[in-house]
Amino acid sequence: MERREMNLPTGPDTLCFDKDEFMKEDFDVDHFVSDCRKRVQLEELRDDLEQYYKLLKTAMVELINKDYADFVNLSTNLVGMDRALNQLSVPLGQFREEVLSLRSSVSEGIRAVDERMSKQEDIRKKKMCVLSLIQVIQSVEKIEKILNSQSSKDTSSLEASSPLLTGQILERIATEFNQLQFHAVQSKGMPLMDKVRPRIAGITAMLQQSLEGLLLEGLQTSSVDIIRHCLRTYATIDKTRDAETLVGQVLVKPYVNEVIVEQFIESHPSGLQLMYNKLLEFVPHHCRLLREVTGGAVSSEKGTVVPGYDFLVNSVWPEIVRGLEEKLPSLFNPGDPDGFQQKYTISMDFVRRFERQCGSQASVKRLRAHPAYHNFNNKWNLPVYFQIRFREVAGSLEAALTDGLEDAPAGSPYCLLASHTTWSSLRKCWSDEMFLPLLTHRLWRLTLQILARFSVFVSELSARPISNDSTKEMKRPLASGSKDPSTTQGNTEDQGSRPSEVPAVSLSSTQLVYVVADLGRLQEQLPELLEAIRPKLEIIGFKNFSSISEALEDSQSALSTHMPALSSRIIQDLSESCFSYLKGAQEVPRLYRRTNKEVPSTASSYVDSALKPFYQLQCRHRDKVKPAVMQQWLKEALSESTHKYFETVSDVLNSVKKMEESLKRLKQARRATTTNPVGPSSGMSDDDKIRLQLALDVEYLGEQIQKMGLQTSDIKSFPAITELVLTARDQATAEQP
Repeated sequence: MERREMNLPTGPDTLCFDKDEFMKEDFDVDHFVSDCRKRVQLEELRDDLEQYYKLLKTAMVELINKDYADFVNLSTNLVGMDRALNQLSVPLGQFREEVLSLRSSVSEGIRAVDERMSKQEDIRKKKMCVLSLIQVIQSVEKIEKILNSQSSKDTSSLEASSPLLTGQILERIATEFNQLQFHAVQSKGMPLMDKVRPRIAGITAMLQQSLEGLLLEGLQTSSVDIIRHCLRTYATIDKTRDAETLVGQVLVKPYVNEVIVEQFIESHPSGLQLMYNKLLEFVPHHCRLLREVTGGAVSSEKGTVVPGYDFLVNSVWPEIVRGLEEKLPSLFNPGDPDGFQQKYTISMDFVRRFERQCGSQASVKRLRAHPAYHNFNNKWNLPVYFQIRFREVAGSLEAALTDGLEDAPAGSPYCLLASHTTWSSLRKCWSDEMFLPLLTHRLWRLTLQILARFSVFVSELSARPISNDSTKEMKRPLASGSKDPSTTQGNTEDQGSRPSEVPAVSLSSTQLVYVVADLGRLQEQLPELLEAIRPKLEIIGFKNFSSISEALEDSQSALSTHMPALSSRIIQDLSESCFSYLKGAQEVPRLYRRTNKEVPSTASSYVDSALKPFYQLQCRHRDKVKPAVMQQWLKEALSESTHKYFETVSDVLNSVKKMEESLKRLKQARRATTTNPVGPSSGMSDDDKIRLQLALDVEYLGEQIQKMGLQTSDIKSFPAITELVLTARDQATAEQP
């Protein structure tokens, strides 16, 4: 019966699930239930499942009824199946035994073939070794014959042969020697090789001695042909490194020992630079022929070039590094950071100039991969140099922050020594006298640490209390050369007295202003610092300047967060200093009541005294703080002080009014008990004088506020106090006869 695809019956549309979910291969009950619970309750899911279960039962019954004949005949078709299977088991077992027997026979045949092939391979290897050994003996005899033909005496001893052979003879010997070495490797381990090995060693010694002599002769006579034949022979026998080592020992080393002299460097101000210049002159003056022959010069012809050599990398550079390490050990000493930085900079410039002499990028790569190159770079102990510089910068910065309330030196754009030292430290990190390209990442981290440390310092300052002398300090100008006014005691008018120190936990309003001014100045100069950093980063190939800019902006934002708290402290101190004098309005009634004083025509002196802190703030710090910040301080400080002044004046006027009403009741009582009533008094009463004086004070205060560049309408409570005193004055004037 053909397999037909099963189709589930279609249920009603009200079901909360899709019937096809049950037919998926990855159907999962838990996932199905959790998915349905998102749409319906479990009770409704249960009802839908029961309803669909009934549909499945009905469909199954219909399917059985439809294929009833097949279901009935299913058992009939299986009758006799066991007997048929038993009949097949016997021939299948026989077939299995025959297959196993055949497999065993084939395995034995394969094993026999493998053994014979292994024996043949062993015989082949031994045959190759014998042939190689024959070739070794033939090559040795051939080379000895060539050497004997060049000997002045008829002897078989190799030591009696000519110590120097011609270039062509050497090339013939080298070609044969190359084959000799190849076959000697193939014959390794054979007993006969032990007898031939001394003869090979003698040939090798004679060949190397002749090559060395020929190369030296070519260098001394400047013979291009001799040098070319000699180097080609070295390359043939795979001894190019021996030739490069020989050049380094014979040609480079004496020159290096003559140029690198420590006494000359120490006695001459530009001794190190002159020494490096002389070392660079070696290549064009003494390596010209070698570079022409090996292809390291522009004038080299490809047809006559002997490849495989790089004398600048393998001969000149190692000897230069050896000479510097042995004869100039003080070069790498980081104890003197200034001298170390200068020596390192000059030395790295020498390395770059030497790389330009290499002639090709491949040669430069070989130079940078050479062990001597790494040894030279590792000799410069940059971490120790940075630690010394770090202690210098951090030490001076911490010392300045400890004395954070000291004035900055003359000519500095900053007010405090701490701010001046912070900016100087930032500039020093990226100055030519301290910067080294390989320390860029550490210097950048130090830059962020300096900014973070200054931010902490400002935060600590903003938490300090304001000294008790801050009000006095605002009353007088700073003495030239004196310390902060908050550190003076006694008579503030005695400018010649020596200031005595107070505990460092307090600071004055002037110092608060200095901190705000320095914060603003530092934030303005951070873009200038970024421009100083940019060329340094370009030296090392760094291109992601946006990340550097964003980091400085974050530091700038961190510094900006201190501005509101500092401004609030300054505003609070100004307000308190101002109101300490504006409270003098409480003394106005005492000045006019029962004193027969004349009618007031000018403002009280306490108003001028209250405004002195604002005048002094403007005069002293106009060039340090931005005008907008200054105006904000004045406006908010005046708003707070005038609000308190409004309450004080209001209390005074209420007290005056109560006193006036009490006196009226007393006079009325006296009129009722006396027979001769007193006539109306002439002139202004004491209470009216008080009202008039307060009105004059407020008017004068408003005029002075406008002279500061502020609008009285912007000062909170000032319009209210103006209306209050003017109303009181007008009422008093109206009551006059």
